[in-house]
Amino acid sequence: MHGYRGGSYGLDEPRSLRDRARQYALLPLRIFLGVTFVYAGLDKLTDNAFLSASGTGSLGELMHAVRDSAAIPGLVDLALKSPEGFGYALAIGELLVGLGTLAGLWARLAALGGALISLSLWLTVSWQSTPYYYGNDLVYLMAWLPLVLAGAPYWSLDALRGNRRGGRL
Repeated sequence: MHGYRGGSYGLDEPRSLRDRARQYALLPLRIFLGVTFVYAGLDKLTDNAFLSASGTGSLGELMHAVRDSAAIPGLVDLALKSPEGFGYALAIGELLVGLGTLAGLWARLAALGGALISLSLWLTVSWQSTPYYYGNDLVYLMAWLPLVLAGAPYWSLDALRGNRRGGRL
C-alpha cells in the first residue's frame, strides 16, 4: 500500500500526505471565515456609532447612502425601519455564525447563515462596487459555499457528535 507505515487504517484514515492535505483543505477557510465573522460581530456590538439610527458612522447613515444603488432597495427599506434592531441582529448573527464555524457546531447551518449575511450585504451595501469583483461581500458569499456543501467533518463538534452517535468514542 502506498504510504503505509505500519499500524491499521480506519476506513476514513488518510494514507498519504496528499490525502491528509485534501482531508483538511477547508480548515484554513473555516478558520478565516470564523475569525472574521466573530471579529465583525464584536466590532459592531462595541461600536456605539454603528448601532445608531443616524449620525456619522451609523448603520442608518450607511443604509441611506446605499438605498438608491442597492440591487434590492426593499432590503434596505426593511433595515431602515429599525436601524438599531437591524444592527444588533446583524452583529449577533455574525457572531453566532463565526462561533459556530470555528467550533464546527451545526457547521452547514452556520455556513448558510454566513452565506445569507454575505448575500444580503452584497445585494445592498456593496452592489454598486465597480467592477463587481471589488465588492468583498460577493467574495465572502462564494467562500461560504464550500462550507455549506461540506460542513466541518474534521476538528469540529459536529464530528465529535457524529463519532459519539456512531459508537466510535
